[in-house]
Amino acid sequence: MMQTWVDRLIDEYTVGKQDLEKFKAKLDIYDKDKDDAEKRKNFTLINGMISDMDYSLDWMKKGRRPGNRRGVDRQSVYQRTALIDMDLFPSLDLTPSKRVLSDEEKKKIIDVLLEMSSRERQCYLMHMAQGMSYGQIAEELEISRRTVQQYVERAKKKVKNFVA
Repeated sequence: MMQTWVDRLIDEYTVGKQDLEKFKAKLDIYDKDKDDAEKRKNFTLINGMISDMDYSLDWMKKGRRPGNRRGVDRQSVYQRTALIDMDLFPSLDLTPSKRVLSDEEKKKIIDVLLEMSSRERQCYLMHMAQGMSYGQIAEELEISRRTVQQYVERAKKKVKNFVA
């Protein structure tokens, strides 16, 4: 079986934890009756490092945060499951077919665009036809994002009224 990078990382952490435990055992050999502040500080530091290594190893082995039995990552698991197998959609055609506009449709589009002010038309086309965001349009036209949004909203309202 081929070892993944996670398996190699787990092995490295395991060796590191074993080394820390050996070092901790050497600290225990010294006289326990002697009140040595430096020894207690090292002992506490090593215990913290071993605890952190245990936590990290547990996380890597389980693939989720240690200690969580019913965390947010387990709720609604079936609702968040994505379909990855594209064989489930064999006849799904993702490329739309090209459609030629009739002269009547072209005239209607021109008429509705002429109903708009030049700024409304400019912002509307940049947003709807070119797919630019309000922020990108604002940056290019050197106006505020809110102004762009108002222009686009007014243009959409005019299109809606023209069609109705």
